[in-house]
Amino acid sequence: MMEEMVFYDTMRQGLWIAVKISAPILTVALLAGIIVGLFQALTSIQEMTLTFVPKVAAMLIVFWATMGFMTESLIGFFQGRLIPLIAGI
Repeated sequence: MMEEMVFYDTMRQGLWIAVKISAPILTVALLAGIIVGLFQALTSIQEMTLTFVPKVAAMLIVFWATMGFMTESLIGFFQGRLIPLIAGI
């Protein structure tokens, strides 16, 4: 049976990987939201699609650009931590 220390350490590493992977997309979404919000406040344009489309487009571009980093991070975590735990090594 897995010890509590190993379980909590694995959970901590998994959560840290999730934070590292999601940080670029969330940062771009935040910046796009601030820029669009400022633009709407300055021009008094209150179009709903104006807030949605630029954020999604920016997030898709960043996702496409960081896909390799995300994949390598997840593969490293699985190969270095989860698979040895499952195999009992």
